[in-house]
Amino acid sequence: MKKILISALMLSLIVSSLLLTGCKKMTPEELKNSMEIINVETKWVSKEYRVWPPKLVLVPVISFQVKNISDKPLTYVNFNAIFKFKDETKNLGDNFLAAIRKEPVLPGQVSPVIILKSNYGVEGKTLDSFKNNPYWKPVVVRLFARSFGSEFVLLGEWEVSKTIDFKEDQPVTPVVEKQEEGKK
Repeated sequence: MKKILISALMLSLIVSSLLLTGCKKMTPEELKNSMEIINVETKWVSKEYRVWPPKLVLVPVISFQVKNISDKPLTYVNFNAIFKFKDETKNLGDNFLAAIRKEPVLPGQVSPVIILKSNYGVEGKTLDSFKNNPYWKPVVVRLFARSFGSEFVLLGEWEVSKTIDFKEDQPVTPVVEKQEEGKK
């Protein structure tokens, strides 16, 4: 009985210390007003590539940094990026990342770069099949954040640029050494 009482007391101390240290649910407004999304870059990267039979799958990516504009450290922030073709309702793909964890972003500081890559993309045969495709539709990415059990908050929406960060394999050209005359 004594062990149960001690365990219950220890548990209540742990819970109350967590509540006192600020481990509370943030409102959507508090979360949105605590950060600024900066240095946003969007592009396409390779998910799958093979020379034969030709196949190239490109997926959209967003990278950014978070600036803490509040007076409290930012910890335990999760991000979710939803990629979709512009003016369509069906998702192309998404990515969820528990990005800010052990190292909090202190007030006024900026996080390391955070990269969210779609799990699905667009398939073609070669890099030129993307670059020269008149039907390549624009894609937008909506970025959401969540912290300490808060609701997801929309932080912004960006159009994914048509920049492709990928280079196809170059053909290997054999090197032919010239033999000096008289030597064979």
